[in-house]
Amino acid sequence: MNQYDRIKVCLFDFDGTLVDTMGHFADLAASIVEQKYTIPFDKARKDYLQTSGIPFFQQLEVLFPDKKENNLLADEFEEKKKVLFFSERFSKDTIATMESLKRQGLQIAISSGNFKDLVNKFLENENLQFHYILGFEKNFAKGEAHFRFIQEQTGCTKRELLFVGDSLQDAEKAAEYGVPFIGKLGTFTRNDFLGKFPNIQTVEQLAEIMEIINL
Repeated sequence: MNQYDRIKVCLFDFDGTLVDTMGHFADLAASIVEQKYTIPFDKARKDYLQTSGIPFFQQLEVLFPDKKENNLLADEFEEKKKVLFFSERFSKDTIATMESLKRQGLQIAISSGNFKDLVNKFLENENLQFHYILGFEKNFAKGEAHFRFIQEQTGCTKRELLFVGDSLQDAEKAAEYGVPFIGKLGTFTRNDFLGKFPNIQTVEQLAEIMEIINL
């Protein structure tokens, strides 16, 4: 029996996994950091992606601890990214996969490092219903807190909870908590994932998840 045989709940990262926003966000973040901290654009972009999975204000503290300008940069990023964020829509692959999972009796949920109100507003324009929508809130962030919440609400075990994300940080959070994980390629390559997680499963399209969990 493999680690995906008992999945009952599928928990999805949002940006870069359900919606193709990460490239735009990385470009925006890099341009802001380059201008303020005179960091080369390519390095700033790579640093953003390497620390993705948490809100930008936390990323800045990881990359530039205690810099007084961090709050202003975070505010600028959050304001400008809304235009990019709300210009995107779910792809046909995302919609078809979510509906297929629900038809098979699985529950689907969102675990985003983005702010919950933004995710909820995005979903207002989409005809796709999730059982649970989790975003960043104080003392309630993607990772253990979200995993535990889903377990408490659904009664699923760790083995029955699948997390799907596009970043190395997503994979790390799943490994630390002990839930099955599938990497969505795009933000990182398969080789990027394999470099840190030799036995990891990855997909180019979300529809491939159905084959991995044998639905």
